[in-house]
Amino acid sequence: MSNKWIGLGLSALLVGCGGGGGSDEPQQVVDNGGLTVSGPEQVNLGDGAAFIVRANGASLSQAVRWRQISGPQLNIVNPNSPLASFAVTTSGTYQLQVDVGDASANVSFSSGAISDSIASYSDQQVVSNGRVSLRAEALDDFGQSYPSNLSWQQVSGPAVSNLGNEEPQLLTFSAPNVTQDTELVFELSGSANGVTGTDRVSVWVTADPAPAPNAFFDGPLARVQPYRSNSPYAAALSKCVYSTQLNQECSIAELPLIGQNSAEPSIDEILDRVVVSHPWMGAQLEYLLRNNDNNGDFRRLLSAVTAVVISSDVRPSFYWVVTGAIYLDPDNLWEHPWQRASINEDPDYRSGFGSELQFLMPWRFVNGNDYASLYYPPGVKLSRPWQQVLPDLTSLMYHELAHANDFFPRSLHSSMGSGTLLQLANDRYNSKTLVSDSLDSSYGLSSDTMRGLAQVSFQGAQANSSQKALSAEDVAQQFFADRASDFYAYSTPREDLAVLVEETMMQHRYNIHRDVAVTSGRSTNPALDLIVAQGQRGRVGATELTPRVQLVFDALLPELGNISNELDPPQTMIRGLSWFDAINFATPTANAGVNSVLQSKPQSPLQGRFYLGSRHDHQRHQTSNR
Repeated sequence: MSNKWIGLGLSALLVGCGGGGGSDEPQQVVDNGGLTVSGPEQVNLGDGAAFIVRANGASLSQAVRWRQISGPQLNIVNPNSPLASFAVTTSGTYQLQVDVGDASANVSFSSGAISDSIASYSDQQVVSNGRVSLRAEALDDFGQSYPSNLSWQQVSGPAVSNLGNEEPQLLTFSAPNVTQDTELVFELSGSANGVTGTDRVSVWVTADPAPAPNAFFDGPLARVQPYRSNSPYAAALSKCVYSTQLNQECSIAELPLIGQNSAEPSIDEILDRVVVSHPWMGAQLEYLLRNNDNNGDFRRLLSAVTAVVISSDVRPSFYWVVTGAIYLDPDNLWEHPWQRASINEDPDYRSGFGSELQFLMPWRFVNGNDYASLYYPPGVKLSRPWQQVLPDLTSLMYHELAHANDFFPRSLHSSMGSGTLLQLANDRYNSKTLVSDSLDSSYGLSSDTMRGLAQVSFQGAQANSSQKALSAEDVAQQFFADRASDFYAYSTPREDLAVLVEETMMQHRYNIHRDVAVTSGRSTNPALDLIVAQGQRGRVGATELTPRVQLVFDALLPELGNISNELDPPQTMIRGLSWFDAINFATPTANAGVNSVLQSKPQSPLQGRFYLGSRHDHQRHQTSNR
């Protein structure tokens, strides 16, 4: 995996003194003899702010807990971090308390000044060498307008590296390697409505240990902790699923699959296996389980994992047989802007794959003729209603949990014995007894052309001249003559199974269908942008896919009976329409063609959510631990 960064040059980063809050805000230090807390005395209305707790100047080794004592409600992004960050949107006087072990300290601050509209809510804690993203707040609710002349400067702390600043409102970098917990301070400056203003952002870099020799995770990881500190598996979770010190698989006895203790686990048993970087992430998953799992699908499917890891630096989501855990990108869980502000914005490394090909294969979930969910651009100040979160989160859960159940279906749980999950997974992989192996051998995909294109689009293989010459019409002929439900199915047999489960369950439980099409590439000319060569809605219901679906569900969710017979037959998109116009199946266009694109309605600032790539890093599904 590699990333390309636009270098700002370290000489452009001014080094001086400063602290959190606005550049002219006075700072305070509270020392109760055991703890030292620093932060602003006053915060401009609309700005972000942060308080940092230290233990006699040393790194903290005990659990931290921040809570608000008085004042208008604040949303502390991570109350378990040494750095408590929040946005101040209401005038008033505030008081916070921080508890570290048996010691505690109180701090107060006030807010009432008029904002200068230059603000960033990016104060955060990061581990040594970890990736950081800082974002300026937009001026409007939809993230369409930003202050002018935006610039970032580092004003204190050791120099950072690997800077990216392609968009002036977003700064990304790698934190320095530190031997003791260290504060970095950045100043954001800009102009809005003829007024020049500034805001300061604190980044607290913790001196976590370097990765162990031959560590499974050999780069910096965000600090995580069990969602429930009193979980009977708290120690095993901290050691076995997301740690730079993990260089040997934990045994099944030490951290068994959830379903080995209970064939149909309770919500509490599942929550005892959740690991998070921020408590709000676990709370969102808990809400899903308590309010949107009436049929027990997720409880049954979660029986095949050891843990659920949700961390600010997980991107993209994946399942890994070495640990037996699923790892969820929290971008699929956030509901409020303050939650989203805690998610790292580093670009997805797969975004450039397949750029030399002449076609694209977009996909989306729809509810009738409407998008099932909307895309909220970075910088949007609006909260995302739970009903907008639900389609993205549930489809992701079905997909990742399908991988776990492919390797370790419930029929195996009572006979798994000792050893490690990796050993068992290797045995099943080598003997070709995975459910996806049965799918491949009984009803496999036939197009070698599509398999080769999938290697280019999803694994970064170099496109050859023949592949570059294929038109959208050529690819459509190959794809729709075969029996894959999605292009991603050609990347591996594991993904073939997972997309079948994902699409089937979204239709079965929520009446949400999946669109897939082969189109032309992106273009700034609307008459050429994503023109449909061929497409379908609900392809998973096609007759040729029926035995494939049934084989998978007989193994993974036999409770659902003959689910393949309950799926709607697919609908065909009108060729020649843009992908965006082709969402409407209710009133076919009499004169379908390229010119119809010009009659499209202007799209709202929040556009329908669709995808042009894979779900996740499928390479981690391989059984190799290196």
